[in-house]
Amino acid sequence: MRHVWESLKDMMGPGALDPLTKELIYVAVSATNGCAYCMASHTAGARQKGASEEMIREAYAVAGLANMTNRLANAYGVPIDEAFK
Repeated sequence: MRHVWESLKDMMGPGALDPLTKELIYVAVSATNGCAYCMASHTAGARQKGASEEMIREAYAVAGLANMTNRLANAYGVPIDEAFK
């Protein structure tokens, strides 16, 4: 647990992404993984850093959409466009 806690503090600290963006990413991934504890704690963290309810709902919506399109692309074996390589 010590390693996890230290990694969390390190990653959520100063970096290239602002703290609110990091919290919203954490919220979205936690929703994807179905971790109620992480969703609750990082949603609270996002609110403390200025996220509106609309921003939080949109993060959930983007995560849901990404899950759907990712699964479809994988299921159909959609090749990566040359423009994206």
